[in-house]
Amino acid sequence: METFIDANGGVVKFSFCPHAFDKQPEHVLVICKKDKEWLLTNHKKRGLEFPGGKLEKGETLEEAARREVLEETGAILKQLELIGEYEVTLDEKTFVKAIFYGEVERVGENLHYYETEGPVLIEGNILDLRWGDEYSFIMKDEVVERSILRIEG
Repeated sequence: METFIDANGGVVKFSFCPHAFDKQPEHVLVICKKDKEWLLTNHKKRGLEFPGGKLEKGETLEEAARREVLEETGAILKQLELIGEYEVTLDEKTFVKAIFYGEVERVGENLHYYETEGPVLIEGNILDLRWGDEYSFIMKDEVVERSILRIEG
């Protein structure tokens, strides 16, 4: 397990093992790729980031991951793999997120993308590109870096 401080000052504990924390994940982060392009969404407040969000009542982590990707990008996943989990503690509040890797079958068009402005496909080394001002703080922490390095093996 690795520990670091995120851009907001939160203490982040990261593990590639499922069930690594006392709390169950209630959020998902889905690192998506369509062929050689990364699929991100443009969050209206935070900027470019991988899709994700909260579980809805009665939903599994996998169902939440697929739903969030569809809602925020219009994409249908052909494959979904659990990568790990991370716990964030900030201002005495703690939450756990499950991290998935999703391979995109196709990107459709939604009438409404909720809190995002829809899909953005990015080609190239996302670990270098993510430092641009247009990217969310979420993209700049070690969770994304460690997960992508694991995915790309």
